[in-house]
Amino acid sequence: MERKALFIINPISGGKQKDGVPELIEKHLDTNLFKPVIVFSDGVSHARQIAKEAVGKFDLIVAVGGDGTVNEVASAIVGSNTTLGIVPFGSGNGLSRFLNIPMDAQKAIETLGTGSTITIDSARLNGQPFFNMAGMGFDAHISEVFSHTQKRGFITYIKSSIKEVINYKPQMYHLEIDGKIYDREAFMLSFANSSQYGNNAHISPHASVQDGLLDVCVIKKFPLWRFFELGIRMMAKTADQTKYVEIIRGKHIFVKRANPGPLHLDGEPQIAGTEAEIVLVPHSLKVIVGSTFMKS
Repeated sequence: MERKALFIINPISGGKQKDGVPELIEKHLDTNLFKPVIVFSDGVSHARQIAKEAVGKFDLIVAVGGDGTVNEVASAIVGSNTTLGIVPFGSGNGLSRFLNIPMDAQKAIETLGTGSTITIDSARLNGQPFFNMAGMGFDAHISEVFSHTQKRGFITYIKSSIKEVINYKPQMYHLEIDGKIYDREAFMLSFANSSQYGNNAHISPHASVQDGLLDVCVIKKFPLWRFFELGIRMMAKTADQTKYVEIIRGKHIFVKRANPGPLHLDGEPQIAGTEAEIVLVPHSLKVIVGSTFMKS
């Protein structure tokens, strides 16, 4: 049975040209399964608005872009019967990589027909949905800095991180996780639904998008010379084996920090106050995953 599929293309995500994407869709999408409609977003929150209006009219809505585009589209369809598809075109592509969606656009389009559909957890930070990772501290600070750079991409992100880490100061966080209290001085806090930030940098190697829990990753104060070691550990999926990373799992989290500042939802920064509430929403989003994805 033919299903209706809406492709929402973010023309600027990841600094990558997408002029040829409609042609790729027409050539490689299984049209026996899907009847495609293609639109381009043209600004912040436009993809969310398009997706919101399409719920109930399309069986599948495909985000063509990076983590921010995926967040916008998923935020509009979470909790509905509409399925999310992803064609990754961002700088990090955290959720896409975790779900084993191919990074090659042609293969990702083909996966929409060959991959399986699963239902994953989502979460909300102060009422705003996220699907891969949210955080505060250094990674949120870098997301904020990165959002103002002219050049995008992994190399720019690494350069920003190295430049900023020298003067970045950890701060105190008061955490309540499922009723238990934790006071920690942290370099950053990450609320992980999947295992990784993006670019295969895994902060919580055993995280699952289907276990009904968030992994609260407390990255503690560490000597500056260990910064690169932590990066290597993330790539090797051993970040949880260092004494500088503590992982606490939970469903309902309150955070109070010493100072207001940036936080991020799926890599998109915003300035926020000193308090945050994070709530896990189990089994709330249908998504097509890569054929090699291992279900929980």
